[in-house]
Amino acid sequence: MRFSITTALVGAAALISTVSADFYNRLNVNDTAFLFIDHQTGLLNLVDDYKPDAFLNNVMGLAETAKYFNVPTILTTSREDGPNGGLLPSLKKLFPDAPYVARPGQINAWDDPEFVKAVKKTGKKQLVISGIVTDVCVAFVSLSAKKAGYEVFVVTDASGTFNEAVRDASWLRMQAGGIQLMNWFAVACELGRDWRRDITGMAALFANRLPAYSHVMDSYNAAQAAALEAAK
Repeated sequence: MRFSITTALVGAAALISTVSADFYNRLNVNDTAFLFIDHQTGLLNLVDDYKPDAFLNNVMGLAETAKYFNVPTILTTSREDGPNGGLLPSLKKLFPDAPYVARPGQINAWDDPEFVKAVKKTGKKQLVISGIVTDVCVAFVSLSAKKAGYEVFVVTDASGTFNEAVRDASWLRMQAGGIQLMNWFAVACELGRDWRRDITGMAALFANRLPAYSHVMDSYNAAQAAALEAAK
């Protein structure tokens, strides 16, 4: 098993959080908003802590989670007319009617009054945040939102940056600020809470982005078909 000093520090930070705060306050589908920060075509080239295909798959898995649960979703970019580029077309297509804040230049999205206004307008207090890059675009707005009184959940595998060392340092900084770190699959499961809610819909959501889960569904569907055949 791979073990590093950084891994130990992340674990220690998580342990401290459980002692000093109510760490496990679950995501509530009725009080959650998703913020996609600077998933831009130019900035995408800076992501090197995840393989490109895997990273894009994670981003879209999170986006499809927001769509499936029908929760408020806000999209934002910074200086689109520069090298950062425009928003990923797949995100734009998935949320054609979502609030879209094209910031003129603010690096920290929380410095843009229009963005903060859009967040407040959702009326939600739990913010699920992802973006590029983790140590700047994600960390800055997450810490600012936390300071403003929101509960903040950063989606680690839908946020990317230069390398693992930079990523781990930003995780530590955010954890120290009381921000919870999750992956997109955990976000979906915590919002769903119970398979009886919609086993087919949730399973389809997972199978679409997690190849291994599609095999789980193949097994389930085969078992269901066999049971129906046996009942004849």
